[in-house]
Amino acid sequence: MLWVSAAAVACAACAGSTATERAQALVRNHQEERAIATLKERLGDHPKDLPARRLLIRLLGLVGDLPEARVEVEQLARWLPAGDPSPYIELGHAFELAHQYDEALAAYDEASRVAPSAQDGPREGGMRAARWGELAEAAPRLEEALRRGARDAEVWHVLGLVRLHMGDYDGAEQAYSEGTVADPRAPASWLGLATVAVARGDAERALRAYEEVLARVPKFADAQLGRAWALAKLGRKEQARQALDRALDLGAPRANVMRQRAALDDRTGP
Repeated sequence: MLWVSAAAVACAACAGSTATERAQALVRNHQEERAIATLKERLGDHPKDLPARRLLIRLLGLVGDLPEARVEVEQLARWLPAGDPSPYIELGHAFELAHQYDEALAAYDEASRVAPSAQDGPREGGMRAARWGELAEAAPRLEEALRRGARDAEVWHVLGLVRLHMGDYDGAEQAYSEGTVADPRAPASWLGLATVAVARGDAERALRAYEEVLARVPKFADAQLGRAWALAKLGRKEQARQALDRALDLGAPRANVMRQRAALDDRTGP
């Protein structure tokens, strides 16, 4: 679903001209039309103010004026080098704010086409499609972004999540593993590896992954619950009980802890 709020739009442009800052403040106060007028006045005198124009494009999308947003996208392209994908990415953001997701994805694809060696277009399209739950649309775009050189942990993690939900466990594991290499300090891809292992019923791998998560986020209650599940599966019941106690101390839902404890104490359980 759409993740961009009016407040997020207000933060989309870098701090720049006083007019842009005033427009950001107006949006925070839900005065979008006044913000648009402020930006247009600024651009009338300073057409090269790119942060102001980017913010204007998004605000026009927010109020549903897509024809005017397209005009501003054309103006933005005038002040950027040929082949720069950002005007089409801004157009995609405008379409998202107008809840026109097919058109947004088409704009991100156009950004990919005009800059065939840049990762920006396919990365933006893939990340957005994943957020919308359009997994079949997200996967090839994220993979294309990686072919073009994207190597940040967020792309790998989102691709892992997409593949996991599509039932491609091998592909998900490969993506999450790359994510742990891209940012060894981040817990997200380790949590993804744990989730893949649980889906496969591989308690040993799940335990290793949950312990990596807890090494990075020691007070993560859900990881302790996962660790308890893995320990129980491996027959290490006393350690599993200790993990459940720790999860409860960290704020895990009591019902979840009690359910796992009951399964642990049941002789027919793990």
